[in-house]
Amino acid sequence: MESTPGHSIKVVVRRTGLSAHVIRVWEKRYQAVVPARTTTNRRLYSDEDIARLQWLQQAVQAGHSIGRIAHLSTPELMKLVRAEQAAAPLAQRTTDKEDEKKDPGEFLERALVAVQGLDAVSLKEQLVRASIALSQQHLLEEVVQPLMERIGQMWQEGTLRVSDEHMASAVVRSFIGNIQASFQVSKAAPHVVATTPAGQLHEMGALLATVVATSEGWNSTFLGPNLPAEEIAGAAAQKGAKAVLLSIVYPGDDPHLGGELVKLRRLLGDDIALLAGGRAAQHYRLFLDQARAVTPANLSDLRDSLRLLRQETISAQG
Repeated sequence: MESTPGHSIKVVVRRTGLSAHVIRVWEKRYQAVVPARTTTNRRLYSDEDIARLQWLQQAVQAGHSIGRIAHLSTPELMKLVRAEQAAAPLAQRTTDKEDEKKDPGEFLERALVAVQGLDAVSLKEQLVRASIALSQQHLLEEVVQPLMERIGQMWQEGTLRVSDEHMASAVVRSFIGNIQASFQVSKAAPHVVATTPAGQLHEMGALLATVVATSEGWNSTFLGPNLPAEEIAGAAAQKGAKAVLLSIVYPGDDPHLGGELVKLRRLLGDDIALLAGGRAAQHYRLFLDQARAVTPANLSDLRDSLRLLRQETISAQG
């Protein structure tokens, strides 16, 4: 994804809370970030540099030495910080003076303001802040998913420009990719593929499903959107997948989609599970029932379904 023009160190100080001295020390001594330079040798920090410094700050606050973590990739830093958050005593988490800033609804509303203002920098900043303040599950289920749903609704209603929707999708896609890269899954784990069926062009639900599956210990492959049943079944067979995840968001009245769903079940056979969700899935309930698809109501339900299916798959292999 293209980076926005670089930012001065004053902007970095404001967004990270780090002093200019600390930033320069981390850069010079540990190569924590490597900013671009102007022709006059002035530092220019990218949005990715700022996000990385925020993660480094969180790790240092958790007790890690900058010298020991500066070499880690950003996904590795995200994983380290999340592990520290999970291990923190409950009392510490609930008495944090920043609690009032940890309402998922606030992050959601600020992100929507950024989208409507075509402000990619602010949108990235809100997502990074939400990822630091919230657990990964709450981040996805209470910020990212409702954000994309609201954006989709506004686009359909004509109250959001196409350029706004495209910008938001690009930012969220990159953000989700970083989250997924922070997980490590055994090569021996079962495989799942995620996509949208033919005629379904909105891919974000399938991307979110991919991250949820990865977080639940699945090897996950995102196939992109708008695939016919033959291509989905072929990819599932090639990967040896135990499950296929479908996102059905818009439209809710495609006369061809029902047949595609039934055909997909026939091509997959009886040994590959089919899970389908999304805002428009309920409109195809008859065909999903014929395809013997599990229909999670939300990401939390999807997480539970994948967890159970993984246990069943491992038990069957054992």
